[in-house]
Amino acid sequence: MCGAVSEDAVLGGRLVLRQPRSGHRFGHDAILLAAAVTARGGEHAVDLGAGVGAAGLALARRVEGVAVTLVEIDPVLAALAKENAARNGLAARVRAVCLDVAAPAAAFAAAGLGAGRAAQVLMNPPFNPARQSPSPDRGRRLAHSATEETLRRFMRTATRLLRPHGALTLIWRADGLQAVLAALPVDFGAVTLLPVHAKPGAPAIRLLMRAVKASRAPLTLLPALVLADAAGQPTAEAQAILRAGAALSLGRD
Repeated sequence: MCGAVSEDAVLGGRLVLRQPRSGHRFGHDAILLAAAVTARGGEHAVDLGAGVGAAGLALARRVEGVAVTLVEIDPVLAALAKENAARNGLAARVRAVCLDVAAPAAAFAAAGLGAGRAAQVLMNPPFNPARQSPSPDRGRRLAHSATEETLRRFMRTATRLLRPHGALTLIWRADGLQAVLAALPVDFGAVTLLPVHAKPGAPAIRLLMRAVKASRAPLTLLPALVLADAAGQPTAEAQAILRAGAALSLGRD
């Protein structure tokens, strides 16, 4: 199916995921994203650009009864995502489809992802500017490099998939806040922003955002999440999220 793979435990061993040894590999971003999704049992969540399924599977592990569809353009990663769902006993609630986020609505509908059907969309889109000398690894290029249109493309698809009052949850570079807010469609409100800092006193490195479709509630800026203390040791809050599978509270309509 693919080249060399590794098996990596996350959430303190609650998930064991297979992923390629080279190219794009999941990290803390996927687990933070999953923790920020305010899903409930019985809802359907769609993970756009899911890779091997780390974020969507972490969400399914935390929220009993939530159904998750993992959408991934790379057929090798999509196959690993499907395998990971089965290996972790989540295949009954989690499925993977090989599909480009930019595919037309008809392609999504054919895959069982019709407009207005999802209660939650989560995504960790490529957020590094496309370089003049891109990585020779295709998977790394797809996962990391982006044009100015990439984020808007993800946003448009999320908007179509979400039902009214459904929520979009996103992780992005902290210095890209202006681009995130500019790309967010006007029919979203209740925007909640959570900065993530690597250590105290350092600039934020990531931004978690939750926005609600067809809401007019105002924007909320939450206190920051700090991942490590001044000595470089993980904070108790970071440990609770990354190892124990705790949720991040970004609100719920």
